[in-house]
Amino acid sequence: MRFHYLTALTGSSVSYHKLEQRLSAIYQSGQIGTLAQSRVGIEKESLRVAETGGISQTPHPGSLGSPLTNPYITTDFSEALLEMITPPCDSIEQALQFLNDIQVFIYSHLHEEILWATSMPCVVESGATIPIAQYGKSNVGMMKTVYRRGLGYRYGRTMQVIAGVHFNYSFSQDFWTTYQAIEKDNQQIQSFISASYMGLIRNMLRYGWLIPYLFGASPAGCKSFLHGKPSILSAFNDNTAYEPYATSLRMGDIGYTNSKESMAGIKANYDSLAAYIESLRCAINTPYHEYEKIGVKVDGEYRQLNANILQIENEYYSTVRPKQALRDNEKPTNALEQRGIEYVEIRSIDVNAFDPLGINEEQLRFLETFVLFCLLQDSPVLSAEEINEIDMNLLQVAHMGRQPGMKLSCNDETVELKQWASELLDAMHSVAQLLDEAHGTDHYSESLSRQAGCVMEPDLTTSARMLSLMRENKEGFFDFAKRMSMKHYKYFNSLKLPGERKRLFEQTAIESIAQQHAIEAGDKVDFDEYLKRYFAQ
Repeated sequence: MRFHYLTALTGSSVSYHKLEQRLSAIYQSGQIGTLAQSRVGIEKESLRVAETGGISQTPHPGSLGSPLTNPYITTDFSEALLEMITPPCDSIEQALQFLNDIQVFIYSHLHEEILWATSMPCVVESGATIPIAQYGKSNVGMMKTVYRRGLGYRYGRTMQVIAGVHFNYSFSQDFWTTYQAIEKDNQQIQSFISASYMGLIRNMLRYGWLIPYLFGASPAGCKSFLHGKPSILSAFNDNTAYEPYATSLRMGDIGYTNSKESMAGIKANYDSLAAYIESLRCAINTPYHEYEKIGVKVDGEYRQLNANILQIENEYYSTVRPKQALRDNEKPTNALEQRGIEYVEIRSIDVNAFDPLGINEEQLRFLETFVLFCLLQDSPVLSAEEINEIDMNLLQVAHMGRQPGMKLSCNDETVELKQWASELLDAMHSVAQLLDEAHGTDHYSESLSRQAGCVMEPDLTTSARMLSLMRENKEGFFDFAKRMSMKHYKYFNSLKLPGERKRLFEQTAIESIAQQHAIEAGDKVDFDEYLKRYFAQ
């Protein structure tokens, strides 16, 4: 295997020497096959939309099971915002097939409703018309609902129904054993894994603007989303707001960001897993005067779980998160502290309106290449200045990423987006080759080549194609999104689930309802005491 040796094009201090060394060492180890043992998972959110074109006001369909306990079909912020979750799968193909089957099953249980095909929502009359998700009368179910009620008070309900796709990824234990030997590292294996994942995450933050540039699919939205408020967006037509060179408004100023956490002086610390845990715990335990004004329990009803900067860990928005599977009612920071990082969750992916699944194999091949690149590339800790650069780069790409001559900031230097993106994709070339060899395919290199085409020709990106079609068809965002939604509706209704998969979903739905009832029957304390014990963990 011939490696592609690199020099930084930006004139900055970026070096790929470590990347090249590690790629060569993995190849020489004879353990390339361990890269084919990675596990992948997908989470996709979709709004249930009524025939009228507005957010569904009906409860979560009981035939889909309990959103509290069904591992495959649940809800996010709203009762109408479905979340479909695949288990960890052995391959990208398996994960996509499982996601496909979930959506076929859901459509077989929807009546006079469609799943919205885009990240930006349909017609939104007002925040008050968005129903908050309900999880039953158990303490854990009530906590989930109150948390969402708090998000509504803090940020408004409307931005909480923007949908996205999450890509979950974990390397195999065999790979970590090989990689630790290559790194000549002597600490406990889980400590090494967690430290390596944190390095990966820092690089995903550094270079993460690439994802909305390539895969952003929300350059426009329905004007109803803005509720008549002043906006930086322009008018595409009477009912559509947009930005001409936007890639992902979902990731921009109008999406769910941590601006209030920043004003309160709290940012997640990615120096190490311990530092990350400590920074989130600090935010969860630090009162914030703006949230104290909302009140916690008012007239006997909880408005939010607490008046602190974060109610719980999940409130901290990040484009990538370290994750560990939770046990029972465990706090995420406790799970990470006790068992380390199990996988990473990439959260900056828009729902791809051009694919019925909302994401496709080519995107996932690139994302896997990007993940491995971010692991192998040298990853120093983030300075305060670099964190500001990261935030600004992401914002600029979200709003103006396709603008000719677009410039970003890299190590205190200004560099053209096209130049930096080309350098990064060039650096990923050998990473894609390695994955091709591990999987016995050429799909990774092919995907990388197509993304390189999108860098050189911004009109090939998903966001540009979306605006081009809207102009061509003389349609606004709503009409475009509804047309694509109906196309996907017909696609899924033309498919039939294999008997075994159908039985799995039906049985899981039945068992999840029984599990919810058992949880409700098992509560021994009132909600006040439950919350007190939860936060005292």
